[in-house]
Amino acid sequence: MIHDCKGPVTRCLVLVRHGQRVANRSGLFTGLLDSPLTEQGRMEAETAGRRLAERRWRFSAAFTSTLTRAVVSGRLILDALGQPGLVPQRFAALVERDYGDLSGLDKIAAVARWGAERIETWSRSYAEAPPNGESLRDTVSRIVPCYLRTIQPAVMGGDVLVVAHGKCLRALVMAL
Repeated sequence: MIHDCKGPVTRCLVLVRHGQRVANRSGLFTGLLDSPLTEQGRMEAETAGRRLAERRWRFSAAFTSTLTRAVVSGRLILDALGQPGLVPQRFAALVERDYGDLSGLDKIAAVARWGAERIETWSRSYAEAPPNGESLRDTVSRIVPCYLRTIQPAVMGGDVLVVAHGKCLRALVMAL
């Protein structure tokens, strides 16, 4: 959903999740695995860019994670916006939450190994992490310094686009 910033707000931070990736379609936990976009994912990013263009968005800065699915989504969005010259800054701090031992497993195999309740807890809990992975709290701790150091100052200069990952963006919104 796209909201227009109206009223007393003069600068906006626009957060966009990358398009569908191959691992989404396969039902895998990916986290830090660099799964490429599907054709549908590319179309989703282009559609997001067109919708932003319809609302006459122009960004003074853009940021993505270092994972290919976010980088490519960001590029497709900016191209659709008519801003091909705006090069997003890439930050490892904006990568997806690390799912640790769940990474690369399909959800059925993960449930068979640890049980549905454990998987649900690790997926939804703020403080609990999967084995060798990050909790949402850990993700917040990783993202907030990057936000304060780079993204927040950029917002002071104009509208800013961040293209990243679902749990990463959730962590950022929780921290804001």
